[in-house]
Parts: sequence; structure tokens; C-alpha cells
Amino acid sequence: MRRADRELTDVADIKRIVAEAKVLHLGLVDDGRPYVVPLHYGFDLTDDALTFYMHGAREGRKLDVIRANPTAFVELDCDVEQVSGGDVPCRYGSLYASVMGEGEACVLEDADEKVRGIELLMQNQTGRDFAVTPQMAAAVSVIRVRVPMGAVTAKSRAKR
Repeated sequence: MRRADRELTDVADIKRIVAEAKVLHLGLVDDGRPYVVPLHYGFDLTDDALTFYMHGAREGRKLDVIRANPTAFVELDCDVEQVSGGDVPCRYGSLYASVMGEGEACVLEDADEKVRGIELLMQNQTGRDFAVTPQMAAAVSVIRVRVPMGAVTAKSRAKR
């Protein structure tokens, strides 16, 4: 990481950013070309991986791309605020906190894992626990992206 002074390595910092961001940018490779989709998500953080769950329609480009090439990249950010440079354009910037990582995406088929993924998504997005049934989960697709902790990077430029 070029800006080591902004690097975050504490798992608690990473978890805070992931919990607060609310929109995940999912990067995929579609026949050699980049394809990025903003999505709501839920997550599970363990010692070895940061796992994201997203849902959507049961068919479409995103699912086709994942099935053809599971390589994925995720980016989330929060705490975004403009830093004024006054009358000097090059002194403008932003405060932010971000998490990024490369992993592997898959479209879930297991009903129990789909239910768990949607429950995590709803908990992260609303702060509430919902009971999701297998019938509810069957109405949507659920994507899982697993990012090994060794592939996760996080950084922050916070207020001083």
C-alpha cells in the first residue's frame, strides 16, 4: 500500500467500515472487460475470510458473468466528506474509510445458505433480524463473494 500512514489492519476497524458502508461495488470480468455493479449486502467476518452476500433477480448479466468467471473484486467506502482546499484546486480532497479485496463469487444453490445470506443482508441493511423462509429465498438469486483476509486491504483518512 502506497500510503502506509492510512492503512488499517485492525479487524475491528475493517468490520466497522464494512458494517457502515451499506453499498458494495462488485467488480467482475465480463469476457475480458470490467463490469461493476453497486449492491446492498450482508457479511460474515471470520479469522480467515470476509464473506459477502448479495441478492438480486434470478437471471441476468451479473449471474451469467459470475458463472463464466468467478473472479471478483469488492470495494466499500464510508465516512466520505470533502476537504476544502480553499482557493487552491489541488489541495481539495476527501476524508474516507474503505475496504477492498479480491475473491471468488458464486451463485448459491443451497437453500439454507441462501436464507442465511438474505438474513445477514437484511440485518446489515436495516439493523433488524428477519426470519427468511426457503420460499422467500427461492424467489431471488443470492451471490456469495468470499475474500480471504490476506486479500483484504483497508485504509482511512479521518478528521484530525
